[in-house]
Amino acid sequence: MKTYTATPAEIEKKWILIDAEGVVLGRLATIVANILRGKNKPTFTPHMDMGDNVIVINADKVQMTGNKRNDKVYFWHTGHPGGIKSRTAKAILEGAHPERVVEKAVERMITRNRLGRQQMTNLRVYAGATHPHEAQAPTVLDVKALNPKNTRSA
Repeated sequence: MKTYTATPAEIEKKWILIDAEGVVLGRLATIVANILRGKNKPTFTPHMDMGDNVIVINADKVQMTGNKRNDKVYFWHTGHPGGIKSRTAKAILEGAHPERVVEKAVERMITRNRLGRQQMTNLRVYAGATHPHEAQAPTVLDVKALNPKNTRSA
């Protein structure tokens, strides 16, 4: 029995639309990361960009369990001495770019190398309900219906 390895000519990419309204952030991120990697396909090859293009809408309405909305802190460094900065998840979600919370959650579940950076280019996250990818005719994936634990009321 030979091991199957996909070639670039055999890779077929689809467009998938996910509505993040009321969905728990971590569960959404794992589903999106698996689709971006291509692990949901029977032809999965670890060293190839097999994943589909994913569009996430309503990223500003994503939910968090427990008290993470107030307690979860995102850190970054300015590059200057003593330049560590922080912001809570609530501040980011209520700020100008709430889609960054979903992007960071997915990015931290993807491998940190050239392939991971290439796979992250297939992710598009939008804070509102509109997106400019209607021409690609994305198929809708209902994350709420996959598991009752995926949702949380506000």
